[in-house]
Amino acid sequence: MKLALLGIAASMALLMTSQTLAADGKAVYNKSCAVCHASLSPKLGDKDAWEPRLKQGADGLVASVLKGQGVMPAKGGNTTLSEADIKAAVEYMLAQLK
Repeated sequence: MKLALLGIAASMALLMTSQTLAADGKAVYNKSCAVCHASLSPKLGDKDAWEPRLKQGADGLVASVLKGQGVMPAKGGNTTLSEADIKAAVEYMLAQLK
């Protein structure tokens, strides 16, 4: 019984750690997204270029990144990104439009 509880506690700790690491959208953006979004449309912070995409909402944008859209490959070309990483990066990018 104690081993089972220890296993559950360890699993929860790992899960919480991975969620904490994924929460840094700016770091994910800088590492995986900035290469394209600093020079190609839609550029970070360009409200006019992002306007038509905003209708999808954050969840729709995350889905687009996961599967790829136009010239952007799935996961922006970084297959190591988790869905939580992508969501954090999308939220960071959307926050730059305010």
